[in-house]
Amino acid sequence: MSTGILKVQGDRVVGNDGKPVILRGAGLGGWLNMENFITGYPGHESQHHESMINVLGKEKHDYFFDKFYEYFFTDKDAEFFASKGMNCLRLPFNYRHFEDDMNPRVLKEGGFKHLDRVIDLCAKHKIYTILDLHTVPGAQNPDWHSDNTTNYAAFWDFKDHQDRVCWLWCEIAKRYKDNPWVAGYNPINEPCDPKHYRLPQYYDRIEKEIRKIDSDHILWLDGNTFAMEWKHFEHTLPNCVYALHDYSMMGFPKGEKFTGTPEQKSKLERQFVRKADFMNQHKTPIWNGEFGPVYANPQLEPDHEETNAARYQVLDEQLRIYDKYKIHWSIWLYKDIGVQGMVYVNPDSKWMKTIAPFLKKSRALQLNAWGRYPSKQAEEVIEPLVAWIDKNAPTSKDQYPTPWVTERQITRLINQCWLSGCLSDEFAEQFRGMSMEDLEECAKSFHFDQCMQRDGLNKALMAHSEVPDLEEGWTRPTDMDGSYDKNEKFEQD
Repeated sequence: MSTGILKVQGDRVVGNDGKPVILRGAGLGGWLNMENFITGYPGHESQHHESMINVLGKEKHDYFFDKFYEYFFTDKDAEFFASKGMNCLRLPFNYRHFEDDMNPRVLKEGGFKHLDRVIDLCAKHKIYTILDLHTVPGAQNPDWHSDNTTNYAAFWDFKDHQDRVCWLWCEIAKRYKDNPWVAGYNPINEPCDPKHYRLPQYYDRIEKEIRKIDSDHILWLDGNTFAMEWKHFEHTLPNCVYALHDYSMMGFPKGEKFTGTPEQKSKLERQFVRKADFMNQHKTPIWNGEFGPVYANPQLEPDHEETNAARYQVLDEQLRIYDKYKIHWSIWLYKDIGVQGMVYVNPDSKWMKTIAPFLKKSRALQLNAWGRYPSKQAEEVIEPLVAWIDKNAPTSKDQYPTPWVTERQITRLINQCWLSGCLSDEFAEQFRGMSMEDLEECAKSFHFDQCMQRDGLNKALMAHSEVPDLEEGWTRPTDMDGSYDKNEKFEQD
């Protein structure tokens, strides 16, 4: 492993010795940036915290979450992660750990407690970390993972939100500017600017602000529209890596089943090559910051083995493509309650037994996008509404974000935003009356020793963790056999 702070050199990332380094790993989603499908609550992280405070009180709330952050990633997690050949952990976090909306630009030192701890644990096991601001003031996209309770990405319309993000990154850069195991900063996750041009303008600005503090660390910059589009990107910035996200619907319940046909393999490669077009034109490194299927639940789906075998094949084919182009990648994700993670919480744990009744209700009402199962109860309401909207407002299916058709827009607004928010307190009520010991046992359900491992996923990752000789020539995305359609619609579940 190269040593020293990593830098961009042409189309490669190199260490102080000038030797190329390929970063391959996973994202620690659900931790300092919580997501509903990852840990089981409905709606949005800020609502979740508020409801838990209402039920438990501030003291017990703070105790539980401090233990949760501790147990979610320990030395044993870092040891396991490194044993699979992974050398980089992406660390998503919510800005609310570091400042309050009602007390902006006042740094909360306590926010660094667990971030520092995990960065140090990773360094101990020779794992780089990329710091990822997953949630910004005002929200950068209309989805749950930016803790957006309104569906309106206000970040793009209010300069003060943008000013606060610049301020926060400068504070973070002061802390880590000399840390060689921090591989760099991912300033905004999955931005969705409806006008497109404001994102590259903002990157121009924030790059200059961070460079005043830290001139060395790489900036990892997501494309627009969930890291899939590059409209109005006309130049590159120094010491920056540009990032795409490459989910395929063939890895999700509503997508076609992957059988490994030449046409399906070609489609996977075409979609990657199209997303990488900007990086290819400018001969920059390429980072796939998120990808990966979701997996069938053995307790709910009789054909789960066959389904998951197909999902592992999708993953393996994507990894083969990434090997071909020798790109950096970070699968989504490391740990959860059994949807997508490399490791997952035991169904017999106290956490899972406590929330099991609510998870059943959540599935019936389709409260979250990625833990979504077919539900007659929900679909018999939503489908007629979608048909009525499309009939009377045909442009509905073309609204931004453009990968979302009307059905996705409506389920986001009704099921995943409004209805889930109404049920946030009901979720928290499951913990009423718990003692500190009970709450710690719930938090400890996420400890590595109590978790299970998704062997098929981990086997695939380990098989592709080693990269061919980096001193040999690199294949650029335009070397793909055949052509691809730049107008082909992006996929985004």
